[in-house]
Amino acid sequence: MKIRSRRRRLSLAATMTLPLLLAAACGGDDGGGDDGGGGGGGGGEVTLELAHSYTDEQPQHRCGAQVIADEVAAADVGLTVEVFGASQLGGDADRVQALVAGDHDMDIQGASALGAVHEPIGVVDAAYAFDDAQHLAEFFGGDASSDLRQGFADATGSQVLGAWSAGARHFTASEPIREPGDLEGLRMRFPNSPQYLMNAEALGATPTEVAFEELYLALQQGIVDGQENPITNISAQNYAEVQDYLSLSGHQQNSNLVVVGPVWEELSEEQQEALSAAVDAAVEQVPQCVEEDEQAQLDEWAAGGDFEIIDDVDVDAFRERAEEYFQENYSGELLETYEAIRDSAE
Repeated sequence: MKIRSRRRRLSLAATMTLPLLLAAACGGDDGGGDDGGGGGGGGGEVTLELAHSYTDEQPQHRCGAQVIADEVAAADVGLTVEVFGASQLGGDADRVQALVAGDHDMDIQGASALGAVHEPIGVVDAAYAFDDAQHLAEFFGGDASSDLRQGFADATGSQVLGAWSAGARHFTASEPIREPGDLEGLRMRFPNSPQYLMNAEALGATPTEVAFEELYLALQQGIVDGQENPITNISAQNYAEVQDYLSLSGHQQNSNLVVVGPVWEELSEEQQEALSAAVDAAVEQVPQCVEEDEQAQLDEWAAGGDFEIIDDVDVDAFRERAEEYFQENYSGELLETYEAIRDSAE
């Protein structure tokens, strides 16, 4: 038996005759037959589609998604991962909903996007929740995240197999930003999600809503004074052309969670183990790739004078302000998740 994603099965079904449709229904979707993968069952040939929103050149793809596909292929357990990047299978929000519905196999998503289907997981994107990229990876790789991962699985039927940081987020602006008071009076663009808007308040900023695809023009025309993103995104979007200062605040680890939908239960135990090991390999590789890309870009900007790079940001002042804000404004599971993250810091 060869299982493919529901999106492709439905596309194929449009060209099939009724007898073939009946045969496919008996052999595939519900995993109820003897050949079904079913969490340790039959070990049939399985092809999973792994989607993300990054380009082939970005480390999230070449050191992340592609490594997962290559490691799974090398395991030779009847499992294939096909990668669809650059939002080929839809935008983040649409893919999250399709994943939970079982119409989509695997995805690489930020925690804030996943917060739309399980609110506590959005806390992963809280400002200064994590000390660094290693802290984030170790949290998801250890027992400290077990309640969060189980809660997400119970709410969505999907599994978080691992997570990495795609780089810390920093400020760019028309003025240098060294301390929370420097954000006063600046129109700073933050992504329009609940957690990011909380981050703005926690850091002392007044957020301005601008769609990501319109941000370059908004910066160029002075509609907003600044924005925040990881260095790889700042580079990819050429914000150095329309901003004067890059302030290395490192106020948030840009999370990437590798998530598999209900199709997980159709995999054999051997296939599940191979997929988990492949994700672990990517989790180890992505941060180093990100660090190398970031350093190369910082060196290029410094040499060319594209940005004035502010490296004396008072990170402690921002961190203390953020922690006080979240302790006062989170409650219930959100506060429990935040405290679990902070307690896991070494």
